[in-house]
Amino acid sequence: MSRRRTTTVAVAAVLTVGAAAAAVAVVRLPDASGGEKPTSTLPAATAAVTKQTLVDRQSQDGTLAYGDTTAVPTRLSGTVTALPAAEATITRGKSIYRIDNSPVVLLYGKLPAYRKLAPGVVGSDVKQFEQNLWALGYRGFTVDKTYSSATADAVQEWQDDLGLSETGTVDQARIVYATGPVRVDSLTATLGQVVQPGATVLSTTGTARVATVDLDVDDQRLAKKGATVEVTLPDGSETKAKITDVKTVVVPAEGQQPASTKIVVAIGFAKAPKGLNQAAVTVGFTASQRKDVLTVPIEALLALAEGGYGVQVVEGSTTRIVAVETGLFADGRVEVSGGGITAGTTVGMPS
Repeated sequence: MSRRRTTTVAVAAVLTVGAAAAAVAVVRLPDASGGEKPTSTLPAATAAVTKQTLVDRQSQDGTLAYGDTTAVPTRLSGTVTALPAAEATITRGKSIYRIDNSPVVLLYGKLPAYRKLAPGVVGSDVKQFEQNLWALGYRGFTVDKTYSSATADAVQEWQDDLGLSETGTVDQARIVYATGPVRVDSLTATLGQVVQPGATVLSTTGTARVATVDLDVDDQRLAKKGATVEVTLPDGSETKAKITDVKTVVVPAEGQQPASTKIVVAIGFAKAPKGLNQAAVTVGFTASQRKDVLTVPIEALLALAEGGYGVQVVEGSTTRIVAVETGLFADGRVEVSGGGITAGTTVGMPS
């Protein structure tokens, strides 16, 4: 569970009238009579309407690690005779573990191996396997959805190089598919252990480090896939990153804590931080931005008796109340628009 590390800079995103009222109520807006009738009562302090860019920012605690783990069960029975080291990276065509001194091989693909491949078999899983075989340098067949006799010949060559029986067919128990190289996160089995199908041998992760942040549903506006964020590392350095995945998860009830819904945000790096396998980080999100808009301090807003908001415009020795439309709240200021409101207009700051 993450918590807000720093005070939220933005009061809210572009608000509906009801949401704006909630945000403004925090600063206890004074009431004002409506209309634009000039008065001679001058405010204790004033501020100028400025044109600027408002940015809705928020910082959240996150964790830097390698992302979700994937358990790798065996489909074979026998004795575990070889395991990789923890933290090792396994690439295409390499053994991920060995049973009875025969390898189980990592290949790349989204489909799991779910059936034996032999001449005459047709399907997307055939093409996926053939793409791997071709990438490993075995040729003489056409990469398509049909497992042909030419494919079987290439498979026999592959099996010979692996030290497997040259059957020309592919036993699904000898293949583990992943979307790319994997990092060995932990070992479940031990050398010499006798395993049965379904037993977990090890767990893996991807090889790229990612930052993960759990957001409350109220902060969902921050979670925009593809958006750029700023990650602050434990040494205080900052690096740009992008949101790569957003998913909604339900956290089960535990003890006195009721079930809750969280927005889990995954953040990827173009260049991963060096020397950090796991660390606490702070992630700066930018929810929205408004360029070149007229703004006043939030405290300058007045709640109008007839509804909505206004500002006290100061003109020499007189003042008048002008109704305004509010937009983005950020950095202690609010976007406003209304008749006669321009950059440089002087507005009252109620005491």
